[in-house]
Amino acid sequence: MADPVEVVKVEGRIDANNAPAMEAAINAPLDKGAKKIVVDLSGVEYMSSAGLRVLLASLKKVRSNGGEMRLAGMQPFVKEVFDMTGFSRLFTVSPTTEEAVKSLSS
Repeated sequence: MADPVEVVKVEGRIDANNAPAMEAAINAPLDKGAKKIVVDLSGVEYMSSAGLRVLLASLKKVRSNGGEMRLAGMQPFVKEVFDMTGFSRLFTVSPTTEEAVKSLSS
């Protein structure tokens, strides 16, 4: 049986104040042994470098455990930040959560 895909929905502004909460939300399924994570960013309107650091650390953690992580539903401003910082090359980004889950399920 294939590993289940865990979806973590993140909302609001991701900055130094609430990046730790995002990190805890992503790490919760990882700490329980999840190997496939989709981070739904459709509700995120702003992401600072603190948020980018959390996503990068989470990606490294999931890969070190032999898993995969996808990002989904990026708003235009967040996508622009990813493109400018080069993070778009590090992550697999899907337009919707459903597509990201499907890509990990196959």
